[in-house]
Amino acid sequence: MTAPTVAIERPRVRVRTRRRGRLSLGRQLLLQLVCLGIAFTVLFPVIWIVGMSLDPRNIARPDSIIPPGASLDAYFQVLAHPTQNPVSFLQLAFNSLLIAGIIAVMSVGLGILSAYAFSRLNFVGREVWMLVVLAILMLPAVATIAPLFVSLNKVRFGGFNLGASLLGVALAVTATTLPFAIWNMKGYLDTIPRELEEAATVDGAGKFQIFRHVILPLSTPVVAVTAFFGFVAGWTEFLMASVFVVGDPNQWTLSIALNALVGQYAGSTPWSQFAAFSVLFALPVMIVYLWLQRYIVSGLTIGGVKG
Repeated sequence: MTAPTVAIERPRVRVRTRRRGRLSLGRQLLLQLVCLGIAFTVLFPVIWIVGMSLDPRNIARPDSIIPPGASLDAYFQVLAHPTQNPVSFLQLAFNSLLIAGIIAVMSVGLGILSAYAFSRLNFVGREVWMLVVLAILMLPAVATIAPLFVSLNKVRFGGFNLGASLLGVALAVTATTLPFAIWNMKGYLDTIPRELEEAATVDGAGKFQIFRHVILPLSTPVVAVTAFFGFVAGWTEFLMASVFVVGDPNQWTLSIALNALVGQYAGSTPWSQFAAFSVLFALPVMIVYLWLQRYIVSGLTIGGVKG
C-alpha cells in the first residue's frame, strides 16, 4: 500500500519591482532646463556672429537677433573681394581644401599603418617608440615651427621651395597631427578581437589581406574620426601657414585672409564682412561632419564577432 502524497503549496512571494525609465515631473523639468541652458550657451555665439553678418550698420555688438535692415551684402562683398590683395575667395578656399585634404589622407594613411604595427606586431623597441610618439604628442605645436621651417626650406627642386609652399604647410601640420592619429587608432585596433585574424589565417589569408579585408572594414569609425580631425586641423590652420606662405597672397588660406580683415583698431575692422567670412569659413567643416556622421559609430567589432 502506497502512502498518499500530500501537495504542499508554497507561499507566493510578491516581488516589487521598481519602475525604471520614467522620471518624476520635477526631475524632467530640471533636466530640460539644464539642456536648454547648454543649448543656449552653445548657440549664442553662433547667433551673435550670424546676426553681425546680416547687420548693415557694421557694428561689433549687435543689439538684436535679427538686425534692422538685415541683408546678405556682407556675404557678396566677401565672395567678390575677400582681401585687399588680388586673390579670389575660390582660390583661398582651394588652398585651404588642398591642405586639409592632404593632412586628412596622410594622417589616416600613415596613422593606420603605424597603429596596426604597434597593436599587432612585436618588434624590438616597440614600447620605446610608443613612448616617443606619446612624448611628441605632448609637445605644443608652436615648439615645432622653427625646426620644421628650417628643415623644409632646405628641400629645393629648381625654383620650388618646399618650405614656402602649401605642400610644406601640409607636411608640417601632418607632423603635429600624426602622433594623435597613431594613438587614437592604436587604442581602437586593440579592441578588435584577434580571433577574427586567426580565422582569416586559417582560411589562407596573408597579413596584407587580413589588414585590408578584416581590420580596415572594422576600423571605419576611428578612420572617419581621425580623418575628420585631420581635415579640421588643416582647414583651420593659421600658425604654420602664416609662417610658411604669408609672403605670397596666391598661397594664402582662408584663415590668413580672415586674419587680414582685422584692422589696427576696432573701428577699422569691417565687422559685418568679418562675421560673414567666419560663417562661410565654418560651413565646410559642418558639411564634412554631417557627411561622416553615419560612420562615426561604435560597436562594429562586437557585431563582427557575434555575426
